[in-house]
Amino acid sequence: MGFDVVEIPVEDPDLIDVKILKEALDVHGLQPTICIVFGDDKDLTSEDKRLHKNCFEHAEKCFSLASELGVSFVAGPLYAAVGKARLAPEAEKKAEWGRAVANLRTLSGIAKNQGLDIALEPLNRFESDLINTADDVVRLLDAINEKNMKIILDSFHMTIEEQDIRLAINTAGKRLIHVQVSENHRGIPGTGLTPWAEFAKGLQDVEYSGALVIESFTPEIPELAAAVNIWKKLADTQDAFASEGLKFLKNTFK
Repeated sequence: MGFDVVEIPVEDPDLIDVKILKEALDVHGLQPTICIVFGDDKDLTSEDKRLHKNCFEHAEKCFSLASELGVSFVAGPLYAAVGKARLAPEAEKKAEWGRAVANLRTLSGIAKNQGLDIALEPLNRFESDLINTADDVVRLLDAINEKNMKIILDSFHMTIEEQDIRLAINTAGKRLIHVQVSENHRGIPGTGLTPWAEFAKGLQDVEYSGALVIESFTPEIPELAAAVNIWKKLADTQDAFASEGLKFLKNTFK
Protein backbone atom coordinates (compact mmCIF):
# COMPACT_ATOMS: atom_id res chain seq x y z
CA MET A 1 0.00 0.00 0.00
CA GLY A 2 2.95 2.34 0.50
CA PHE A 3 3.01 2.71 4.30
CA ASP A 4 6.30 3.35 6.10
CA VAL A 5 5.12 2.72 9.67
CA VAL A 6 2.71 0.35 11.41
CA GLU A 7 1.42 1.01 14.91
CA ILE A 8 1.13 -1.94 17.29
CA PRO A 9 -1.41 -1.47 20.10
CA VAL A 10 -0.20 -3.71 22.91
CA GLU A 11 -3.00 -5.02 25.10
CA ASP A 12 -1.18 -8.13 26.34
CA PRO A 13 2.59 -8.20 25.61
CA ASP A 14 2.71 -11.91 26.45
CA LEU A 15 0.69 -12.62 23.28
CA ILE A 16 3.29 -11.02 21.00
CA ASP A 17 6.03 -13.17 19.48
CA VAL A 18 8.83 -10.66 18.86
CA LYS A 19 10.70 -12.93 16.45
CA ILE A 20 7.68 -13.40 14.17
CA LEU A 21 6.83 -9.70 14.40
CA LYS A 22 10.36 -8.61 13.48
CA GLU A 23 10.37 -10.96 10.50
CA ALA A 24 7.05 -9.55 9.25
CA LEU A 25 8.25 -5.96 9.67
CA ASP A 26 11.45 -6.72 7.77
CA VAL A 27 9.64 -8.50 4.93
CA HIS A 28 7.35 -5.52 4.37
CA GLY A 29 9.90 -2.77 5.06
CA LEU A 30 7.91 -1.29 7.94
CA GLN A 31 9.02 0.54 11.06
CA PRO A 32 6.94 -0.14 14.21
CA THR A 33 5.54 2.20 16.81
CA ILE A 34 3.99 1.06 20.10
CA CYS A 35 0.94 2.41 21.89
CA ILE A 36 -0.58 1.18 25.15
CA VAL A 37 -3.44 2.12 27.48
CA PHE A 38 -4.32 1.38 31.08
CA GLY A 39 -7.66 -0.30 31.81
CA ASP A 40 -9.72 -0.34 35.00
CA ASP A 41 -7.19 -2.48 36.86
CA LYS A 42 -4.36 -0.06 36.03
CA ASP A 43 -4.69 3.54 37.21
CA LEU A 44 -1.89 5.87 38.34
CA THR A 45 -4.42 8.32 39.84
CA SER A 46 -6.06 5.73 42.11
CA GLU A 47 -5.75 5.63 45.89
CA ASP A 48 -5.13 1.88 45.52
CA LYS A 49 -1.37 1.32 45.19
CA ARG A 50 -2.00 -2.16 43.80
CA LEU A 51 -3.31 -0.49 40.65
CA HIS A 52 -0.09 1.55 40.44
CA LYS A 53 1.91 -1.67 40.70
CA ASN A 54 -0.16 -3.18 37.88
CA CYS A 55 0.70 -0.15 35.73
CA PHE A 56 4.42 -0.38 36.39
CA GLU A 57 4.58 -4.12 35.74
CA HIS A 58 2.55 -3.89 32.54
CA ALA A 59 4.50 -0.89 31.29
CA GLU A 60 7.82 -2.58 31.99
CA LYS A 61 6.82 -5.52 29.77
CA CYS A 62 5.70 -3.15 27.03
CA PHE A 63 8.90 -1.10 27.32
CA SER A 64 10.97 -4.27 26.97
CA LEU A 65 9.00 -5.18 23.86
CA ALA A 66 9.58 -1.69 22.43
CA SER A 67 13.32 -1.97 23.08
CA GLU A 68 13.47 -5.36 21.36
CA LEU A 69 11.76 -3.85 18.33
CA GLY A 70 14.10 -0.86 18.25
CA VAL A 71 11.33 1.63 19.03
CA SER A 72 12.44 4.85 20.75
CA PHE A 73 9.20 5.65 22.60
CA VAL A 74 5.91 4.23 23.85
CA ALA A 75 2.76 6.33 23.43
CA GLY A 76 -0.58 6.45 25.19
CA PRO A 77 -2.74 8.13 27.85
CA LEU A 78 -0.74 6.61 30.68
CA TYR A 79 -1.70 9.07 33.41
CA ALA A 80 -4.97 7.25 34.32
CA ALA A 81 -7.31 4.43 33.37
CA VAL A 82 -9.05 5.11 30.07
CA GLY A 83 -12.73 5.80 30.66
CA LYS A 84 -12.19 7.41 34.07
CA ALA A 85 -14.35 10.45 33.43
CA ARG A 86 -16.61 12.02 36.05
CA LEU A 87 -17.22 15.28 37.86
CA ALA A 88 -14.99 14.79 40.89
CA PRO A 89 -14.76 17.26 43.81
CA GLU A 90 -11.86 19.71 43.57
CA ALA A 91 -9.99 18.13 46.49
CA GLU A 92 -10.19 14.71 44.84
CA LYS A 93 -9.07 16.11 41.49
CA LYS A 94 -6.07 17.76 43.14
CA ALA A 95 -5.12 14.52 44.90
CA GLU A 96 -5.43 12.54 41.67
CA TRP A 97 -3.29 15.07 39.82
CA GLY A 98 -0.61 14.72 42.49
CA ARG A 99 -0.66 10.93 42.26
CA ALA A 100 -0.45 11.11 38.46
CA VAL A 101 2.60 13.38 38.62
CA ALA A 102 4.41 11.28 41.22
CA ASN A 103 3.65 7.95 39.54
CA LEU A 104 4.55 9.22 36.08
CA ARG A 105 7.93 10.22 37.45
CA THR A 106 8.36 6.58 38.50
CA LEU A 107 7.18 5.43 35.07
CA SER A 108 9.65 7.85 33.49
CA GLY A 109 12.47 6.15 35.40
CA ILE A 110 11.36 2.70 34.24
CA ALA A 111 11.35 3.94 30.64
CA LYS A 112 14.77 5.55 31.03
CA ASN A 113 16.19 2.18 32.07
CA GLN A 114 15.16 0.92 28.62
CA GLY A 115 16.39 4.07 26.86
CA LEU A 116 12.84 5.09 25.99
CA ASP A 117 10.71 8.22 25.89
CA ILE A 118 7.03 8.22 26.87
CA ALA A 119 4.53 10.19 24.77
CA LEU A 120 1.45 11.15 26.79
CA GLU A 121 -1.84 11.52 24.92
CA PRO A 122 -4.72 13.87 25.76
CA LEU A 123 -8.12 12.17 25.45
CA ASN A 124 -11.57 13.62 24.92
CA ARG A 125 -13.85 14.35 27.87
CA PHE A 126 -15.77 11.09 27.44
CA GLU A 127 -12.61 9.04 28.02
CA SER A 128 -10.78 11.12 30.63
CA ASP A 129 -11.47 13.92 33.08
CA LEU A 130 -7.77 14.62 33.68
CA ILE A 131 -5.98 15.46 30.41
CA ASN A 132 -8.07 16.64 27.44
CA THR A 133 -6.06 19.30 25.60
CA ALA A 134 -2.53 20.25 24.56
CA ASP A 135 -2.56 22.84 27.36
CA ASP A 136 -3.41 20.10 29.87
CA VAL A 137 -0.65 17.75 28.78
CA VAL A 138 1.96 20.52 28.68
CA ARG A 139 1.02 21.48 32.24
CA LEU A 140 1.36 17.82 33.26
CA LEU A 141 4.79 17.49 31.62
CA ASP A 142 5.95 20.70 33.30
CA ALA A 143 4.88 19.27 36.67
CA ILE A 144 6.61 15.91 36.03
CA ASN A 145 9.78 17.68 34.85
CA GLU A 146 11.44 14.65 33.24
CA LYS A 147 13.18 15.02 29.88
CA ASN A 148 11.93 11.71 28.48
CA MET A 149 8.27 12.66 28.93
CA LYS A 150 6.90 13.86 25.58
CA ILE A 151 3.57 14.37 23.79
CA ILE A 152 1.37 12.52 21.30
CA LEU A 153 -1.63 14.32 19.77
CA ASP A 154 -4.62 12.61 18.18
CA SER A 155 -6.75 14.50 15.65
CA PHE A 156 -9.95 12.74 16.77
CA HIS A 157 -9.67 13.95 20.36
CA MET A 158 -8.47 17.37 19.20
CA THR A 159 -11.58 18.01 17.08
CA ILE A 160 -13.67 17.50 20.21
CA GLU A 161 -11.57 19.42 22.73
CA GLU A 162 -9.41 22.07 21.05
CA GLN A 163 -10.56 25.54 20.00
CA ASP A 164 -7.72 25.97 17.49
CA ILE A 165 -5.95 22.91 16.02
CA ARG A 166 -2.89 24.83 14.79
CA LEU A 167 -2.48 26.63 18.11
CA ALA A 168 -2.77 23.34 20.01
CA ILE A 169 0.04 21.81 17.96
CA ASN A 170 2.16 24.88 18.60
CA THR A 171 1.41 24.55 22.32
CA ALA A 172 2.86 21.03 22.25
CA GLY A 173 5.83 22.38 20.30
CA LYS A 174 9.08 20.44 20.16
CA ARG A 175 7.80 17.95 22.73
CA LEU A 176 5.40 16.55 20.11
CA ILE A 177 6.97 13.28 18.94
CA HIS A 178 3.98 11.32 17.61
CA VAL A 179 0.67 12.03 15.87
CA GLN A 180 -2.38 9.79 15.39
CA VAL A 181 -5.08 10.71 12.89
CA SER A 182 -8.62 9.80 11.98
CA GLU A 183 -11.66 11.92 11.23
CA ASN A 184 -13.87 13.69 13.76
CA HIS A 185 -16.27 10.73 13.26
CA ARG A 186 -13.38 8.21 13.60
CA GLY A 187 -13.55 7.51 9.88
CA ILE A 188 -11.16 7.86 6.92
CA PRO A 189 -9.06 11.04 7.08
CA GLY A 190 -10.43 13.61 4.65
CA THR A 191 -14.08 12.53 4.88
CA GLY A 192 -15.18 14.69 7.83
CA LEU A 193 -14.89 18.08 9.50
CA THR A 194 -11.25 18.07 10.67
CA PRO A 195 -9.41 21.26 9.55
CA TRP A 196 -6.57 19.36 7.88
CA ALA A 197 -4.97 22.42 6.27
CA GLU A 198 -4.59 24.03 9.71
CA PHE A 199 -3.34 20.73 11.09
CA ALA A 200 -0.64 20.61 8.42
CA LYS A 201 0.35 24.23 9.09
CA GLY A 202 0.69 23.46 12.79
CA LEU A 203 3.03 20.54 12.11
CA GLN A 204 5.07 22.77 9.82
CA ASP A 205 5.22 25.46 12.52
CA VAL A 206 6.87 23.08 15.00
CA GLU A 207 9.00 21.36 12.32
CA TYR A 208 7.43 18.01 13.18
CA SER A 209 9.38 15.10 11.73
CA GLY A 210 7.66 12.09 13.33
CA ALA A 211 5.07 9.69 11.95
CA LEU A 212 1.43 10.25 11.09
CA VAL A 213 -0.38 7.06 12.08
CA ILE A 214 -3.97 6.30 11.11
CA GLU A 215 -5.74 4.99 14.21
CA SER A 216 -8.78 3.10 12.96
CA PHE A 217 -11.34 0.81 14.52
CA THR A 218 -13.82 -1.75 13.26
CA PRO A 219 -16.90 -3.40 14.80
CA GLU A 220 -15.44 -6.71 13.62
CA ILE A 221 -13.13 -6.63 16.65
CA PRO A 222 -15.74 -6.46 19.44
CA GLU A 223 -13.33 -5.75 22.32
CA LEU A 224 -11.99 -2.60 20.65
CA ALA A 225 -15.38 -1.64 19.25
CA ALA A 226 -16.94 -1.63 22.71
CA ALA A 227 -14.05 0.38 24.16
CA VAL A 228 -14.46 3.23 21.65
CA ASN A 229 -18.17 2.89 20.80
CA ILE A 230 -17.80 1.82 17.17
CA TRP A 231 -21.16 0.28 16.31
CA LYS A 232 -21.05 0.45 12.50
CA LYS A 233 -18.46 0.04 9.76
CA LEU A 234 -16.47 3.18 8.98
CA ALA A 235 -15.35 1.93 5.54
CA ASP A 236 -16.26 -0.87 3.15
CA THR A 237 -13.15 -2.74 4.32
CA GLN A 238 -10.26 -1.99 6.66
CA ASP A 239 -7.94 -2.19 3.64
CA ALA A 240 -9.99 0.54 1.95
CA PHE A 241 -9.79 2.60 5.15
CA ALA A 242 -6.01 2.26 5.09
CA SER A 243 -5.38 2.88 1.40
CA GLU A 244 -7.79 5.82 1.05
CA GLY A 245 -6.53 7.36 4.28
CA LEU A 246 -2.91 7.05 3.17
CA LYS A 247 -3.65 8.68 -0.19
CA PHE A 248 -5.30 11.64 1.55
CA LEU A 249 -2.45 12.07 4.04
CA LYS A 250 0.23 11.97 1.34
CA ASN A 251 -1.63 14.65 -0.62
CA THR A 252 -2.19 16.83 2.45
CA PHE A 253 1.06 16.50 4.39
CA LYS A 254 3.78 17.00 1.77
